[in-house]
Amino acid sequence: MKFATRAVHAGQDPDPTTGATIVPIYQTSTYTQTRVGEHKGFDYSRTINPTRLALERQLASLEGARFASAFASGMAATSAVLGLLSTGDHVVVSDDLYGGTYRLFARVLERYGITFTYVDMSDLGTVRAAVSAATKLFWVETPTNPLLRIVDIAGIASLRRAEQLVVVDNTFATPYFQQPLALGAQIVVHSTTKYIGGHSDVVGGVAITDDPELHERIKFQQNAVGGVPGPTDAWLTMRGAKTLALRMREHARNAQAVAEFLDSRDDVARVYYPGLPSHPRHELAKRQMTGFGGMVSCLIDDPERAKNFAGRLKLFSLAESLGGVESLICHPGRMTHGSIPAEERERRGIGDGLLRLSVGIEDATDLIEDLRAALDATAGTRDTRPPLLA
Repeated sequence: MKFATRAVHAGQDPDPTTGATIVPIYQTSTYTQTRVGEHKGFDYSRTINPTRLALERQLASLEGARFASAFASGMAATSAVLGLLSTGDHVVVSDDLYGGTYRLFARVLERYGITFTYVDMSDLGTVRAAVSAATKLFWVETPTNPLLRIVDIAGIASLRRAEQLVVVDNTFATPYFQQPLALGAQIVVHSTTKYIGGHSDVVGGVAITDDPELHERIKFQQNAVGGVPGPTDAWLTMRGAKTLALRMREHARNAQAVAEFLDSRDDVARVYYPGLPSHPRHELAKRQMTGFGGMVSCLIDDPERAKNFAGRLKLFSLAESLGGVESLICHPGRMTHGSIPAEERERRGIGDGLLRLSVGIEDATDLIEDLRAALDATAGTRDTRPPLLA
């Protein structure tokens, strides 16, 4: 079956008891057993729940895999995957990554003796030089957050030894536009809060693999640590995923139009979008992805103007997160990436003039007019109001 068909049907068998076409919300914590040690495959909802199981089967199918483990957030999924490691293990990490991932790595896991080296993963030579005898995992974001860099997944996979894992955070691209397991990765993670849920109404995460041994280890982490979604959250995520193909086509179409508009403005210093021919890894993105996604970042030279511009938009809500049907804008340095030290943010190119846009599925002409009006309104002026994001 093609992607859109799997999104609607995978894991979505009619309820065996009632025939309900849509998977029910099994709002139960426990299950009655016929006798000691004998049950119908379900014993306790931290371990397994029918609604969550349907979601896991659906999302595994979308990544071309057999196994998925759903979590209460993207960070819970990330924590479970990193839970595969032990004290003394080393991880090579993309240096442009989500601030919450950096916080977990730098402020939590380093205390347990796991070490991290942050490199520009677009340079395979730099990645190779960072590998040591202790390296057990490569953590890849592509496109990266927030600078939309493109990392060669197959190239990273070619560097791994048998005992090493390549893990790809596929949140920005989604399985509709990118299939990391087919490119040599062993595990894919998503914040399903974003495009997979797609409606800014549920928080969740997932870890997906086609390796049965890895699946059992992740599943153990899922049950032992307990960061699982409730059945209503699983149901909402599953419902959102059914329209992923439709939505991603619109997100990408609108993002391309927005990126081209911003790129045409003299008062926008730089636009980051892999769909622009000017993007330094545009050709790799064309080979590795089937579409360029819905995220666009831009740099406005005057940081004060950048913040005022973000606050003047009408259709782009100033908010954390991304991937919903509505358009959002955020200031990474003060919002999503605030947990990274200021000097480190500046070194990585996340300055105070950088803005990140999650382009929704509204009419593109309306979005562009909103951006135009806000840019024109802030041209050559300085807002005397208190700083919006102070």
